[in-house]
Amino acid sequence: QVQLVESGGGLVQPGGSLRLSCAASGFTLDNYAIGWFRQAPGKGREGVSCISTSDGSTTYADSLKGRFTISRDNAENTVYLQMNNLKPEDTAVYYCATGYGLSLWPADFSSWGQGTQVTVSS
Repeated sequence: QVQLVESGGGLVQPGGSLRLSCAASGFTLDNYAIGWFRQAPGKGREGVSCISTSDGSTTYADSLKGRFTISRDNAENTVYLQMNNLKPEDTAVYYCATGYGLSLWPADFSSWGQGTQVTVSS
């Protein structure tokens, strides 16, 4: 059974950092793209970043470049999202999902995790 489990969310002050994890089970990441998305209250799901676990190529939402970094550990079957210099507007539920190519469009992804809450507040 394909399953993705996100972890690492929490409450952080503005300017702080968090590292989110997306652990896969029931399949190996090698032939998939893994995307990170977020959804703030009252807003649609927004693409954050995506990584191809076959060649490591990445893409980011333009507004997040320089603050967020996606990476993978194929041996651990896990993808990470390092988030630095967090801002209150980064507050959202963060999801990871599987796809077949680099994309930031939610419709291009099939299996989704349950999400992890990130709250940036003083």
